[in-house]
Parts: sequence; structure tokens; C-alpha cells
Amino acid sequence: MRGQECVSAVVKALEIGYRHLDTADSYENHREVAQGIKQSGIKREELFITTKVRRDDLHTQNLLDAAHRFLEELHTDYVDLLLIHWPNKAIPVGESLEAMEQLRSEKIIRTIGVSNFTIRHIEEVLKTGIEVASNQVEFHPSLNQKELKNFCDQNKIVITAYSPLARGYDLELPVIKDLSQKYGKTPSQVILNWLVNKGLVAIPKSSNPQRLLENFQSLDWQIDPQDMELIDNINENHRAVTPVFAEFDY
Repeated sequence: MRGQECVSAVVKALEIGYRHLDTADSYENHREVAQGIKQSGIKREELFITTKVRRDDLHTQNLLDAAHRFLEELHTDYVDLLLIHWPNKAIPVGESLEAMEQLRSEKIIRTIGVSNFTIRHIEEVLKTGIEVASNQVEFHPSLNQKELKNFCDQNKIVITAYSPLARGYDLELPVIKDLSQKYGKTPSQVILNWLVNKGLVAIPKSSNPQRLLENFQSLDWQIDPQDMELIDNINENHRAVTPVFAEFDY
């Protein structure tokens, strides 16, 4: 989201009660996010802001320069979580993480994370000895990355699920529609409840005020264990986000 759509979405989300804002340099909306925060009147310390470094900015100086620019664009003194947006085999991950560790020591960022990393990528991260808190990946009922989640769980890395509704695809899955009727909840609420109950962080994107409220209300009930299992077994290996530079087969 960009422009006024982004500003309005941030203001409305914060009014509803959201406190985690997820953005990225490649979204080109840092300034709009900052404007929305300012208009909301919510104090900075009440927010958790995540942003991401482009895959071409992972060399030390480029990464450091980018992070300082992010602070200026977001009108903040620090970022709660900074992610490597996409892995890049051409730039050693250790170099990038050391730069991020420097940013953390300088209190420019609070936490280090990665995004779109496979198990093999994470293994390389672990070899550096630098603590990584989160791996943000596409995760939803039709792309249930069980092995990756188990590996991240074992290494105390939280999975954050982007495209948690598979850009609408998973809302039409028969199991999801049946459970929607059973619980009297929307399909999106069923999916988001499933994700959160699995211990994931979910970041659904919406600028629609009604959907923002609907998504937020996915947390006020409890899905039954047997229905959790039904959704667990859907997996179709359906991936909605497949840029040409992705390293999913690494």
C-alpha cells in the first residue's frame, strides 16, 4: 500500500488496536507509515515496527546506510525488527548479519530477523552465532511449511506468516468454508486463528476497515484441536509469491 491508502490503513488499524506494523524498503511506503502513526497519536513505545532490507543492499556499508535512512523515513529513533527481505547467495549472510549486529549494538534496531529463508539458509545463519529472532515466510493452509516451522521452532526462531490467506485462494478451500460455517466465523478468521494457535505471527494485509476489524477479531475465540488437524492436513504446496530471484529450492 502507498499514498493516502497506506496512511488511512495505518490510522484505522491503530484505532482498532493493532500495534505491529510490517513494512519494507521495497514497499516504498515508510513515509506514509510514519504519517499514519503521527496522525494516530499512538506513542512510539506502544508500537512494534518491522521493516526489511532489499536483497541488493546486504553488503555492510549498503546495509548500514539503508538502516539509517529507514529511521529518517519512518521518523523514529529505532526499528523493533529488521529483516533481510530475501536471501542473496552472492553476498555472504555472515557479512549482513554482522552489520545488523552492529546496528543492534548501537540501538538502531532492537531485533534481527530474516525473510524467505529455507532450512539451508537458516543453517548458514546459525553457523554465524548471531541470534536471529524471526523468519518471515509465506505460510497458510495450502502452503503449510511444516518442516521449516519445526526447524525454526527447534532453534527458537519465530515464523511470521505473510500472505496468510494466500491472496484469497485459501478462503475458498472446502475445509475452511466448512469450519467457517461450524464456528460462525469468516474464512479469514478461521485461517488466522489456526496460524496464531500454531504459534505463528500472522500479518494479513488490508486497507478495508471492515476486514481490518474482522481480522483483528480472529483472536477472540478458540479453534478445536481436531479442526486444527483438519487444516494441518490441507497442504497443497500452493505458493502465491514466486519472484524470479527467490531461492526456495536452495
